[in-house]
Amino acid sequence: MAEKPTLAVWKFASCDGCQLTLLNCEDELLAVAERVSVAYFPEATRAVVAGPYDISLVEGSITTPADAERIQEVRAASGMLITIGACATAGGIQALRNFADVSEFLSVVYAHPAYVATLDRSTPISAHVTVDFQLRGCPIDKRQLLEVLAATLQGRKPRIPTYSVCVECKRSGTTCVALASGSPCLGPVTQAGCGALCPKFNRGCYGCFGPNDTPNTASLATRLRSEGMAETDVMRFFRTFNAAAEPFRVESTAHEHSVAPREGVIS
Repeated sequence: MAEKPTLAVWKFASCDGCQLTLLNCEDELLAVAERVSVAYFPEATRAVVAGPYDISLVEGSITTPADAERIQEVRAASGMLITIGACATAGGIQALRNFADVSEFLSVVYAHPAYVATLDRSTPISAHVTVDFQLRGCPIDKRQLLEVLAATLQGRKPRIPTYSVCVECKRSGTTCVALASGSPCLGPVTQAGCGALCPKFNRGCYGCFGPNDTPNTASLATRLRSEGMAETDVMRFFRTFNAAAEPFRVESTAHEHSVAPREGVIS
């Protein structure tokens, strides 16, 4: 009987939520354990099997010089490297530092900033090493994770949708919150994967899965402004979990220095 492929799960700058998604697979986790040998997973076990590893799941962004060095080691020890979550695929919420002065943050937060070794930007794993597949989400969806693992073991391309959350709303019969209640919603430009969770609870999409394959962010921004949203709020709207994802970054930056003139004021 052939040996099972080895699986390693790595953490960089993140909240651990995507690793917990794997543990939360519950019944399915037993089936996964039958197909792979979990060789390295500090979140779940202290037991460590030396690499190299057939499959590596990587959570978190690169935010320190040590991270930048360690990801090279992870890549070298991995046959297949799959990034999981918004931090690993787009820099995560911590990429908000990319739009500000990190030294100012350090001086405010830490009593002795000189002891903190950090980079001025939070970057995705793909900015540093070759990535074989990127799984979006904050956190990732367990069904999509299982699909990626199954596809990897079967040697095929994962069937992960790249269309928008709006498609999920239509398929589930969920009322469009943007049209029905005027709620700001990133659904038209966000990749599907969550099952339209927020719209089902009458809340606009927050963009947890990042931009879809054809995001018309400029059109959405125009709609938001026509509904009365201020330029600075449009900027903040695109700066959440996937702030550094290129389409969201470009759109938010376009509104960064724009200030709508107040009524009756000549600019």
